[in-house]
Amino acid sequence: MNPPLLELADAVVMLGGRRILDGLTLTIRGGEHTAILGPNGAGKSTLIKLLTLELYPLGHASGAPPIRVFGQNRWDVFALRSKLGLVSSDLHDRFVRGNANGVLTGLDAVVSGFFATHGTFEHQRVTDTMRRAAIEALERIDAGRLAAATLDTMSTGEARRVLIARALVHQPEALVLDEPTRGLDLVSRHAFMERVRVLAQSGTTILLVTHHVDEIIPEIDRVILLRDGRVDADGAKADVLTAPRLGHAFEASLQVAPAGGYYHVRLA
Repeated sequence: MNPPLLELADAVVMLGGRRILDGLTLTIRGGEHTAILGPNGAGKSTLIKLLTLELYPLGHASGAPPIRVFGQNRWDVFALRSKLGLVSSDLHDRFVRGNANGVLTGLDAVVSGFFATHGTFEHQRVTDTMRRAAIEALERIDAGRLAAATLDTMSTGEARRVLIARALVHQPEALVLDEPTRGLDLVSRHAFMERVRVLAQSGTTILLVTHHVDEIIPEIDRVILLRDGRVDADGAKADVLTAPRLGHAFEASLQVAPAGGYYHVRLA
């Protein structure tokens, strides 16, 4: 049996003198499409930074590791990126708005995933094999036409799809989506999540981080609800996405209506 994607054991993260994550214990297994849901400030993005090794939780007095990723408590970051793809609106901002990357083509943006850089540079050795893999990744999400386009000519939705291809270029076991539709309009948001559904159906484990219940695609069966850095609820989607549980986490009186595999929430 393959080791779990993520194991946390009483993990604590302190930032600015505050406990952002407070004794978090959970396990997420490969193939288990999961949503991490909660209001702003619940600790969702901090949890993802643990998974991607941008942060490390406080250790136990016993010396037991508070975190394991794919069964290991220590990773070479470049090796981990070949198993774990990441797409986030923050990554989008760094690509599109930073470092004058507006002239970067879609193909070069995807190729940069091999080097974990925000673009390609002269000292990097880009091979034909890398270019072919990048084109295949673009075509996998029906974005092959964006290979020659530059990021500054793309819509937000198109650029976000290029970043999915970049995350997939290593054929990772899991894809982490951290607030992935921020900045997308209604149509682009739907199209983006439909591509995510295809990836989930094809065998890539999806870990979605969001505060929008209606972004939780039908393929996701498990929902972990965070509140104040702790697990407020964890279980099957139908058991967690209820008015009482969501109302407690979001501190509001809510109504929940399931429809077609999705759940829609509004104020009561």
